Amino acid sequence: MYEAIDRYVLSLVEGSTPEKTLWNIERLRAGKPTSWNYIDGCMATALLAMTEITGDQRYGDFTEQLIDAFVGEDGSIRTFEADKHTLDDINEGRVLFPLYQKTGKEKYRLAAETLHRALQQQPRTWEGSWWHKEIYPNQVWLDGIYMAQPFAALWQKCFGEGNYSDIAAQVEVVRRHMRDPKTGLYYHGYDASRTAFWCDSETGLSRSFWLRAIGWFSVALADLAEILPEGEERSAILGVYSQLMADLLPFADGETGLYWQVVDQKEAEGNYLESSGSAMIAYAMLKGARLGVLSPLYAERGQKTFEGLVSKYLSFEGEELHLGGICLVAGLGPENNRRRDGTLAYYLSEPVVSNDAKGVAPFILCYTEMKRKMAAQG
Repeated sequence: MYEAIDRYVLSLVEGSTPEKTLWNIERLRAGKPTSWNYIDGCMATALLAMTEITGDQRYGDFTEQLIDAFVGEDGSIRTFEADKHTLDDINEGRVLFPLYQKTGKEKYRLAAETLHRALQQQPRTWEGSWWHKEIYPNQVWLDGIYMAQPFAALWQKCFGEGNYSDIAAQVEVVRRHMRDPKTGLYYHGYDASRTAFWCDSETGLSRSFWLRAIGWFSVALADLAEILPEGEERSAILGVYSQLMADLLPFADGETGLYWQVVDQKEAEGNYLESSGSAMIAYAMLKGARLGVLSPLYAERGQKTFEGLVSKYLSFEGEELHLGGICLVAGLGPENNRRRDGTLAYYLSEPVVSNDAKGVAPFILCYTEMKRKMAAQG
């Protein structure tokens, strides 16, 4: 099966162009060309990891072609709209740093500066957290930690002054407000103004524990653990990371190791084992064990989840992979979309699809950690 996954990932690269990436099914169906977006960013990160692990330059070469299709010599980024103030659009910029280190091309550093300036202008809550998007005022979503904080950390490491205090402070806001002390799980969103229709008027919290949001947060913590140097800020983030991984363990399905769409409501009618968030948590567990910041136990738990994902949701037709069990999309609001109210019923009402990029990219990202684990075992 692993050899088939290898062939599949390579077929995605060989069949894609920068304007038409085969993993971005949603855009392909809509007939839209590829833009600067977080899904291609997640996939590009995974492809660079594939090159590092396998030595096959085709993955990295395509990543460079993809980024070059958007980044101008002056550091401008085609289709990036800074005035929208959306953290999602920061994520793809994280591959600029390894590309700059590899090639020395100044345009990659300038493009990173473009995104860094955008973050400097990102609106903040009264507590100092970046708004998730302009259209979500005063709102902090778990997804946003993944979208922006690893980029911010890489900027500080490569081009900044090595000041990670703002990153640690924003993670601490999430821990302080969004973690449920009873379960250890994190709510999807927090409105610092406590005025959004979906939030509790006293706590500002949304109502449910959505798996993929917790998954993005888990990936962010794992990546920050790798990026940040030893010090007070890294120690604080490692505390949040290790506690979340421990708190998630009881919520895994005993047979498959997968996790539920609404994490703590496995008995709810219509709830299901969801693949994208499960892949993200498996990635975080495998990576933490590899880095030595989590117990080796988590490597085994992460592998069980990955193998459960392969067994339950992965199938092949020839060389084509089909990954099922993916929640198409979920969010909170905005005001003119009150269906997205953060309730259990809402999260279970969103379509469940196959092959969507929000599942395929995390799956391959998780697969890179499995390849590292297998390589270490010889």
